This record gives sequence, C-alpha cells and structure tokens, in this order.
Amino acid sequence: MEYFNQLEPLLRMFWFVAIPASIIFVIQTVMTFLGTDAHDGAAPDFDGDLGDAHDTPFQLFSFRNLINFLIGFSWGGISLYKIIPNTVLLVLVSLLVGFLFVALFFFIIRQMMRLAEDNSFRLKDAVGKSGDVYIRIPARKTGKGKVQVSVNGAVHELDAVTQGDELPSGSLIRVVSLVDEELLLVEKL
Repeated sequence: MEYFNQLEPLLRMFWFVAIPASIIFVIQTVMTFLGTDAHDGAAPDFDGDLGDAHDTPFQLFSFRNLINFLIGFSWGGISLYKIIPNTVLLVLVSLLVGFLFVALFFFIIRQMMRLAEDNSFRLKDAVGKSGDVYIRIPARKTGKGKVQVSVNGAVHELDAVTQGDELPSGSLIRVVSLVDEELLLVEKL
C-alpha cells in the first residue's frame, strides 16, 4: 500500500480503477467460459424505455460494458501516463481508449452473431428440390403419397400429391410448389 501512496493522484486513481475492474473482468470471463454467466449484456441493467431493445443483440448500458470501458480507461491511462505529460490530454485519450474498448466489444459480438445459423426446416425450402418417391403417389391429386427430399443436408420425408400420372415408389421427382403448409405438389423428372 506504501507504493500506491507515493504515486501521483491521477496515476493512483487509474490504478484504483484498474485493479477492481480487472478482477471483475476476469471473473466475468471465467463465468462466461464455464457457462454460468446468465447475463450476457443482452438486456440493460436498469429500468427504462429503450424502444425496441429486444431487437438488438446487446445494450450499451450494461454492467459488462461498464467494466469494458473502465478496463480501457484505466489501463490506457496507466500505459500512457509517462508518454502524455498533459493531464487533460491524458484523461481525454484514456476516455477515448475506454470507448474504443466498448466499440471493440460491440464489433466482436456482432461478428459472433453473424456466425449464428438458422437450420430450422421450412417446407417452402423444399420447392425446386429433387428427390424420390418413398410411398407411391396416386394420379391427379386423388390421394397423397410420400417423398424423400434433401434440404440443407438433411433428408426429409414429406407428404406429396401430383397433377400427372401415378408415381410409383422409387420414381425421381421435383417439387413444384406447396399445396398447403403440410403438402407438396411434385412432378416426375
């Protein structure tokens, strides 16, 4: 503690912000990697009207972003203390570094959100695909059969009808359109 008392007041302030912010940052990081961090910055840490806050993947006013800002601000100030002799300029540059840390966090989160992929199957995705008849399809929509169609790398067994002649099992088909939410219209290839 003697070392901190000998420091100039501004440098001491940077250290007193950097140490707790760094400890909290390490705890948050460990909790995130262990999967025990229930709060991911997707919701604000206060009550207030933020409009369509649920449409954004992260919020500006969260505890995580405060810690990110304080990390950038304090360590930027400590790192640049001997390089920038002007106190006002040092504080301004440190504030800028803090904001850059928050911006970097936003950029990283946005890039990770782009990696998310929706692989849920929708019947309309089968239109235009080819496949084969699994259970024979009666002629001219007099009954339905089943087809196997590969969509997004997964084979789906789907109900189908045809406007043409009967399609026996094993026939190659192409999906023409949707009849309704659960039924495909197919034609022979």
